Parts: sequence; structure tokens; C-alpha cells
Amino acid sequence: MYGLSSIAGRFLNYLLVPLHTFIFKDPKDYGVVTEFYAYVAFLNIAFTYGMETTFFRYTSLQENRKRVYDTAMAALVFTSLVFTAALIAFAHPIAAVLLHPDHPEYITWFALILGFDAVVAIPFARLRQENRPGKFALFKIISIAINVVFNVFFLVVCPYLLSKETFSSVHPFIQKIYEPQIGIGYIFISQLIANALTVGIFLPKYFLKGKWELNFSLLKQMLRYSWPLIIVGLAGMVNETLSRAMLKYLLPVDPEEAQRQLGIFGACYKMSVFMTAFVQAYRMAAEPFFFYESKQQSPQLTYAKTMNYFVITCCLIFLVVMLFMDVFRHFLGDASYYEGLKIVPVLLFANFFLGVYYNLTIWYKLTDKNRLGAVIAIIGAAITIVLNMWWIPVWGYLGSSWVTFICYATMMVISFFLGQKYFPVPYDLKRFFGYITLALILFFIGNMAHEQLAESPAIFNYLLSAALLGIFSLLVFLFETGRIQVFKPIR
Repeated sequence: MYGLSSIAGRFLNYLLVPLHTFIFKDPKDYGVVTEFYAYVAFLNIAFTYGMETTFFRYTSLQENRKRVYDTAMAALVFTSLVFTAALIAFAHPIAAVLLHPDHPEYITWFALILGFDAVVAIPFARLRQENRPGKFALFKIISIAINVVFNVFFLVVCPYLLSKETFSSVHPFIQKIYEPQIGIGYIFISQLIANALTVGIFLPKYFLKGKWELNFSLLKQMLRYSWPLIIVGLAGMVNETLSRAMLKYLLPVDPEEAQRQLGIFGACYKMSVFMTAFVQAYRMAAEPFFFYESKQQSPQLTYAKTMNYFVITCCLIFLVVMLFMDVFRHFLGDASYYEGLKIVPVLLFANFFLGVYYNLTIWYKLTDKNRLGAVIAIIGAAITIVLNMWWIPVWGYLGSSWVTFICYATMMVISFFLGQKYFPVPYDLKRFFGYITLALILFFIGNMAHEQLAESPAIFNYLLSAALLGIFSLLVFLFETGRIQVFKPIR
């Protein structure tokens, strides 16, 4: 259910990419969107400061779960008000620093977006903790659908109605709510409306119903647990988003060309949406599940088995996207974005490694060694900063893609070895590398075959891709059921 909501939500957002790239044909315009959403992802960590994971940890330790919920909510509501007010107050100087001095309204809109998003973090976490994925999925999809609807309304419907004299009767109303010069700003306004309405969905039951049970002693304990997670989150966002911000400043081209390349990078980055959506969905379900399983007998065996099937699924996603790239690339809209497709396989594997790393992080969350988790994240952030400064001027956004790959691979390896020291789990490395190798071999076979069939009808390429996917699926089935005994059972 978490996977369905995440994938459906990502897919709805993914459908906005061709809409945006069709309307804003110059990649430098879309580069502004990529840039600001990178800032949002980064600041969202500061707004929530690890309180979701802390909530899961303390609801597994405390009998009074309502007190944990109320305490976490009170903290987030207060800090969200403070952070939002601060960003709005300094909107003009912040916009100037970001080289958008003519658009301080962007800062105001995103301050509100972040504030609304932060205050619903714990209600969404509560739905996960209460094992209510249906309601979680419904609320998530409603929020994303609202965003999509308003994008279409502002970017398509309003301009169309104003361009037709047939609809002159509604022109006065449209002119009151729509100004063409706002342009890409309507992407941000749509997000703001969606986030505000999401708060409204939770308001009756999760904010206003009953009295809040605040406990300052509990809050101190929760903050002690969560502060290293702030470092983990901030460093994680450095790894995930800083490259997009650094491209604008480090590319050895004029600002307009840099913004164009940033737009291409941002659009092609979203081609890894199927991997990132699965990783995100898995993480949403896995975090409360792993805390619950920690109370059971032999939880390590469960963790090893889930890792195995996680790896299989990620390899399958990689093959689906890469073998059918001729289909998926059309979601980019304008062909001017196609030059960035070479980064897609690198980013798919980078996000795969990030997902493995999320699996591995359970060791420090269960042993309360969050500080070591912060150290790993800082190492990753250092790799991201240093290598981006070195490689962006040389290889541009291709260099940034490889930096992401190396960063997540390094964090994965370090987390594995530390985890085996403090909380040993019998992960099957032979399976892990075996399935990755199999997926890469089939990918390279498909890539070479597609080049040979370039002049042939597309159906031959699709049949070949389907056959290679079938081979992978069949071999996995034979290996996992023991019909071909290559791997030992996980025990």
C-alpha cells in the first residue's frame, strides 16, 4: 500500500515533467524549478529535524503513545512557525543571495510550503505507526492530485480561456486569479495550495480533537535522540540536492547556459523516479516495521530476507527503465532534454545504493548509536562537496551524477561494516553482487542489441527487451526456489 501510494504519487508528479518542459521549452526556465526544489528538500530536514524517526523509536518504548504524539506535534508546530516567519521576514536578502533578486515571492511561497509540510509530518508518521497504509495512501494521493490539478489549471486552462473570445464571460474572473507574468511561479503556487489543503485534511482529527498531553521531560529525551538525525538528514540532502545547486555556480559557462544545463539535469534526474519511488515507499513501510520486528525473535533473519528481495526488485526496476528507455524518454517532452539521458543508468544505481543504505541504517537506530550514523552521513557530504567542486568544472552534470553514485556506494559500504560490528545481520553478499552482475550483463546485451537493431521496427527492440526481462525473472525464480542451487538459503 505504501508502494502504491508512493509510486502513484510519483507518477502523477512525473506527468508534470512533460507538461512543464512543453510549456517552458527553454531548459533554463525549468532550471529555476529544479534549483528551488533542491533548496526545499534541504530545508525540509531542518524543519522536521528527525522527529519522524524519533516518533517511531519512542512509540516503541513508551506505553503512552498519545503523549509521544502530542509532544512531537507541539515541537514541530512551534518550530515551523518560527522558521517560516524567519524566511518570510528575510525573503528579499535571501532572494538576492540566490541570484533571484526580482522574485522574493518565491522565498515566501516556499517558506509556507515548508511550514505546512512539516506540521503534517507527524500525522503521516502516526498513520504509518498505526499500520493504516490505506488512509496514508489516500491522503498522499489527494495532496499530489491537488497539486497536479492546479498545475494544469494555471498553466493550461487559464491561458487557454483567456486566448478564446468564446469564453469572454469568464475573463474578468480569470484575470483576478491569473497573471501570465508569474510563469513558472504557478508551479510553486500549486504546491503551496496542495500543502495547505493537506493540513486542512488532518486538522479536525489530528490537530483540534482532544487535549494535548505535553511532557517536557520526554521532549528533552526525544531531542537528544533526534539531534544526530538532523545531521544525518542535512548531510543526506547535501548528497541528494547540493549538486543541483552547485551546478549553477561551478559550470564553466555563462549563467544562462548554466541554468539550461541545470534544467536538463533536473528533468533527466526524474527519469530515475521508479527507483526513487520504490526506495521511498519501501522506507516508509520498513522503518516502523523494523522497529516492530526488533522485539521479535531473530529479527536479523527478517532484515536479511527483506534486503534480498529489495535487491531483486531494484535490479528489475533498473532493467525495466534502461531496456525501455525509448519509451520512457518521451516523458521528458521536448527533445532538447534528451542529451542528458546518459546520466540515467548512473543515477538509477546511485539511488539503488541509497536504498540499500537505508536498509542498513537500522543498526544504529536500534542500538541508539545515531552519532555514528551522523558520521557516515558527514563522510558522504564531504565526498559530495569535494568531488562536485572538482568534477563539475570538468564534466558538468555527468560529473555530478558519478559523484552521487560514489557517495551512496561509500556510505553503503561503511554502514555495512559498522553494522556488522554493532548489530550483525546475515546479509547474503553473494546474492547481492550476483543479482547486480546479472542485471548489468543483461543491460549491456540489450544496449548492444538495440544499437544493431536501430534501423529495424521498434517492435523488435521491445520484444528483445521483454525477453531479457523474462530471462532475469526466470533465473531469479530458479535461484530463489532452489531449482538451481547457486545461493544457499538465508539462515
